[in-house]
Order: sequence, then C-alpha cells, then structure tokens
Amino acid sequence: MSQKTWSEVDDYLNDRIVRPEEALAAALEASRAAGLPEIAVTAAQGKLLYLLAKTLGARRILEIGTLGGYSAIWLARSLPPGGRLVSLEYSPKHAEVARANLARAGLAEVAEIRVGAGLALMPSLDGPFDLFFIDADKEGYPDYFRGCLKLSRPGSVMVFDNVVRDGKIINAATRESTVRAVRQLYDDIAAEPRVEATSIQTVGAKGYDGFCMLVVGR
Repeated sequence: MSQKTWSEVDDYLNDRIVRPEEALAAALEASRAAGLPEIAVTAAQGKLLYLLAKTLGARRILEIGTLGGYSAIWLARSLPPGGRLVSLEYSPKHAEVARANLARAGLAEVAEIRVGAGLALMPSLDGPFDLFFIDADKEGYPDYFRGCLKLSRPGSVMVFDNVVRDGKIINAATRESTVRAVRQLYDDIAAEPRVEATSIQTVGAKGYDGFCMLVVGR
C-alpha cells in the first residue's frame, strides 16, 4: 500500500460518511493562508473525536495544541447546551487564526483559547474535564499526561495524537527527542494504576501514525 492509496481512501470516506462542513474547509484554508503548518488532524480523525465526545456526553473538554482550530471546531460541535471547550495554544499567531475560524463556525461562545505554554497554563484550570485531546509538542507528552490526570475524574478520557511516529517508537536506541518522549509517555501510562489504555495505528492523508486513548479508573 502507498501514501497515494491512503490519501485516496481518506477522500472517499470524506465524501461518503465524514462530510466535513464548509466551516471546516474554510478553517484549513485560512490556516494555510496564514502560513500555519499543515499538521491538523484529518477530517476522518476530527469526526472520530467528535463522535467520541458525543458518545461520552462530554460537557467539558480540554484541548492542548489548538493550531488553527480545526480539531477545536470538531470538538466544540460535539458539546451539549452549556458545554465548554478550553484549548491551550503556545503561539499567539496560531491562536488568532483559530479564534477567527471558531467565530466563523459560530462557536466563539462555547470555545475558549488560552495563549501560553500548556504546562504553565494547566495549573490555572478548574477541573475536572470529561475529555482531553492532546496534540501539542511531543516532548511535553509525559508532563501533559500527569497534568491531565490532575484535572480528570473517574471516567475521564484522554486521547494523545501522533504516538506511533512512523513506527519509530519500537526503536529503544532512538535519539529523536519526540520519539523518546512518546516512549516515556507509554512507560508512564503503563506504570499508572489509575488508567486503562490502548493505542491504534492509523494510516491516511497524513501518513502512518496513531492515537493513544486511555480512561481514568472509576
């Protein structure tokens, strides 16, 4: 199988069942025009996050890593009346683009973007959150995991993106800081008795990677 096939399958699924709306396409275009890196989740992955949040009945969602707000739009659209999304973004430029994208999607009242280093902002947040989506600097993943635990409750769900790294996670001798951090995340999850977890390998328009999902014990 090839990257061409993976991308074409994503296109097929988007046309048939994912059906991303105009505001989502506009968010990607605005992010591209602003020079943001094109590393947002795919439409199919965004829809997966949306459905997960809907299934959980999540009322409070914390996202770490806003970028241009594409995944934030999917997550915010899952919220029931009175629900709230808080998204943490290090870059003021990215946050500005994301706020405009959320406003265009009619979600400015339910989604709040806070600017700064995620680990510095997390102690100021009031938990618990029902769902966490972590898609920020990979070197911070072990610390984000511990920070999210403090803001969780029994039954809270965390989803970490980009945790297969083209399969590089199996290389114990790697010198890549991002891969070493993801391996440390897995070690920390394995050592934490309060959580149950799994990871799913993914292929698609963004290549070969994966999600890790865990549930905080009741």
